[in-house]
Amino acid sequence: MTGIPGPELSRGRRWAALAVLTASLLVITMDMTILNIALPDMAADLHPTSDQQLWIIDVYSLVLAGLLVSWAAIGDRWGRKRMLMLGYLIFAVASVLVLFADSAGMVIAIRAFLGVGGAMIMPTTLSLIRVIFTDAGERAAALGVWAAVSGLGAAVGPLVGGLLLEHFSWHAAFLINVPLMLVAIIAGIWLLPESRVSDPGRWDALGAALSLVGMVALVWSIKQFGKYAALDLPEAWMALGVAAATLAWFAVRCLRSDKPLLDLGLFENRRFSAGIIAALGSTFSLIAVLLLVVQWLQLVDGATALEAGVRLIPIALASAAASMLAPPLSGLLGARAVLAGGLVFSAAGMLLIGLSRQELDLTIVLVSLVLVGAGTGSLAIGSALIMSGSPEEKAGNAGALEETSYELGGTLGVAVLGSISALIYRSRLVADEHFQALQQVEPELAGQVKESLGAAVSIADGLGQPELAAKAGDAFTRSLEVTGLVGGALMLLVAVLVFAMVPKGTSVAH
Repeated sequence: MTGIPGPELSRGRRWAALAVLTASLLVITMDMTILNIALPDMAADLHPTSDQQLWIIDVYSLVLAGLLVSWAAIGDRWGRKRMLMLGYLIFAVASVLVLFADSAGMVIAIRAFLGVGGAMIMPTTLSLIRVIFTDAGERAAALGVWAAVSGLGAAVGPLVGGLLLEHFSWHAAFLINVPLMLVAIIAGIWLLPESRVSDPGRWDALGAALSLVGMVALVWSIKQFGKYAALDLPEAWMALGVAAATLAWFAVRCLRSDKPLLDLGLFENRRFSAGIIAALGSTFSLIAVLLLVVQWLQLVDGATALEAGVRLIPIALASAAASMLAPPLSGLLGARAVLAGGLVFSAAGMLLIGLSRQELDLTIVLVSLVLVGAGTGSLAIGSALIMSGSPEEKAGNAGALEETSYELGGTLGVAVLGSISALIYRSRLVADEHFQALQQVEPELAGQVKESLGAAVSIADGLGQPELAAKAGDAFTRSLEVTGLVGGALMLLVAVLVFAMVPKGTSVAH
């Protein structure tokens, strides 16, 4: 390893460097959820088609997932600090470009450019934490802060978006990134050490292409199945087949290489594998619950965008507190108990929604959010196991795999739980007499009502049929309850698996 090694940094500089890394992470994670609040205003201004709206939402995660492995490998060779600074710059420039966006197509291009920058930033923050904090106990505490900020960003994104849209146009949801990234560049140049792998091996261009194509195809196919809540989608199956073939080819190339682009041998370490599964499981619940509950708060409970953001504060606070407490708590109870226990908390939050016995109200939703947020504290222990289970020269690989697990976890959560919610919503709504009456008179509008709660409320208001809106809200509430039961059961299975995988007596402080 060349560059400034971690031990040469003073304690104060190490924690100042962590502040830079986590502050930039906050911007990235906020950006993932803030768009959900800004999209209606953006749509009213730019008039995108339904397909363009989907691309505005999806293109960021598609580009991000496709480039994580390649950018991490380039950072190992070129310099992780350089890669991070370039990522900051790209994120800032892309955010400024929104001032010139006069079409949905340009917004899609900007979101793709943001994905390029995000893929440079996210795994690099983790690999630099691994390099800077060489003491395992201190690194676990640092990763606790990192996990707290990660969960905080995802939860407060809607709140920040709501505040901005109360006073400014939708452009502000992008422009807020600019000053924050400029500060991160200045502080990063001064505080962060350079780090690279001394002998990373030859660049595998074919492997990089295979990982790009495979991950984009995988994430896109999962999203398609989730959006349409159906399996009879030839294009999605074709993309899934492409993903399976290219990722299998990529895996074979990595396993046969002495110095692979991505060291899949890391999965031989049970602690590392358990951390990856826990990270995937935590985001599976968090992202899906946020998406569904935000819709429930606004369209069923009647909250404005800003009020919905305020009501998500409990999940943000619980997530931050649990992430900070997880490392010291693991010293008392053991990493295995805290990691699996966090997943059980998330499961309990989801099951609480499902077991409300058709009496779901704001109090139950807020309590469930606190439990889910507390459960994401396991991210801190999962990250510590991932990083301690990989050597320093593989920090880039470990960071890329962890971030990939977050991306896949969120995508799978939305696809699986979102599909279940959509299926239950449709089945309950089509049996309602108000919907059947609309179906006979306006079949096209009825089709839109059946597709989403947002469309149902808007159309019912336009037609002056509050009973239809109420029935759609009731159908969505029932679908949310069933989704909670299924999601909670899946999370319990993940908790059991993780508990079985982590060796007894495992500590993140050694």
